[in-house]
Amino acid sequence: MLAIPNFSEGRDRVRIAAIGEALTRADGVRLLDVHSDPDHNRSVYTLTDGAWVGVGEGTAGQAAALADALTAGAAAAVELLDIASYEGLHPHVGTLDVAPIVYMDDADRGAACAQALVLAERLGGELGIPVFLYGVLTEGRVTRAAIRRGGPPALQARIDSGDLVPDFGPRRLHPRAGAALVAARPPLIAFNVELAPPATLETARLVAALIREGGAEGLPAVRAIAVTLPHRDNVPQVSVNIDDYRQTGVAAVVHAITRHAVPLRGEVVGLPPRAAFDGFPDGLPVSGLRYLEDSLATAAAELADSGA
Repeated sequence: MLAIPNFSEGRDRVRIAAIGEALTRADGVRLLDVHSDPDHNRSVYTLTDGAWVGVGEGTAGQAAALADALTAGAAAAVELLDIASYEGLHPHVGTLDVAPIVYMDDADRGAACAQALVLAERLGGELGIPVFLYGVLTEGRVTRAAIRRGGPPALQARIDSGDLVPDFGPRRLHPRAGAALVAARPPLIAFNVELAPPATLETARLVAALIREGGAEGLPAVRAIAVTLPHRDNVPQVSVNIDDYRQTGVAAVVHAITRHAVPLRGEVVGLPPRAAFDGFPDGLPVSGLRYLEDSLATAAAELADSGA
């Protein structure tokens, strides 16, 4: 099993490292990747338990190690971060903003759902963080965007009105941690595309509106927003999440953007499966591209070399 928690801190290297250290205290958990972005002010950690790197048989104890890891990471974030002072471009409601348990095979979906529920109960019960489930845990009725809309103040107002009720934990946002979103899901592909001049933020907004699912040229399973990047000379960016790369690959997203603007460079957040990049166009530079399969193979080799 994998866990890919997103924390609302992408600038302070000391805090990012401290959260990473907390996430890897649990036995059998290995950190495969950390992607931090100062503009989005967000860090995405990719964790695996032993079964994914060829150690053990995927026992309940190993799966529980991911819940242990994310609970420890959330506790560290309570000490280190304060959602009330957060500044960043990415939609958010908490310091541990999303905490998905990720399955690669549909046969593992049930186990991932069970572990996500264990995690949600621990975050709510042990740390007092309101937890909202989304995706397959709600049979698709609840989305990340629906919960995040308006940020923490709007979320608290909807809780107070009875429009939303946390699935676990209290009905008040944690004063430092806010709320957390928990899911079980297959791999999500986070892919950002910077646009070349003369594109502007308005260009990026138009493109995002056109290509996201439900847009005039909507691509299935694609979510997209537009931002400018202050740490990169305010270049406009189309920030994309592909919920199911089997429906829409990264190449299709790039081709759709190219109809309206010139892509300058791409950026991958986290570790995508290799198949998500089938047919990717030559010539577009992509930063941060490391495939999940390669990272798992490296981790397995390192464990074998260490005699673990």
